[in-house]
Amino acid sequence: MKLRVLVGSGDRIGLVTLPFLVIGVILNVAFPAVFAVGGPPPALAVVSVLALIAGVTVWAWSIALILTRVPRRRLITTGPYHLVRHPLYTGVALLVVPAVGFLCDSWLGVPVGLVMYLAARRYAPAEDAALAKHFGPAWTAYRDSVKVSWL
Repeated sequence: MKLRVLVGSGDRIGLVTLPFLVIGVILNVAFPAVFAVGGPPPALAVVSVLALIAGVTVWAWSIALILTRVPRRRLITTGPYHLVRHPLYTGVALLVVPAVGFLCDSWLGVPVGLVMYLAARRYAPAEDAALAKHFGPAWTAYRDSVKVSWL
């Protein structure tokens, strides 16, 4: 099994996101007051912890499915993949990265997560096309059955 198959678009998403993350962290260190969210406030901390738990759960579950099903060349249609086509990318970008940012008293996670999500949306069609080519009608049926098709 080629590593490229397991990584999908992750390397390209990371390359797009990395400059924003590096510049953001440098600016956050240089000007912490500009990025501060105030502690975070208790309500934001609770929401962030819950988002982080959900995001890490989706990430770990997605990784487990990828590692067990992709080497056997099986289309993943269960678990978080039942809800969205690319749960690993979506969960990390929209849940984990912003939550970590808030818990570190910075709103930097929101724009970095947004860049990551937009990069995932940019590269997802190529992954979808490869899956459609490999799995044919099974892919089409899966694509049409996903609960939240726009994520």
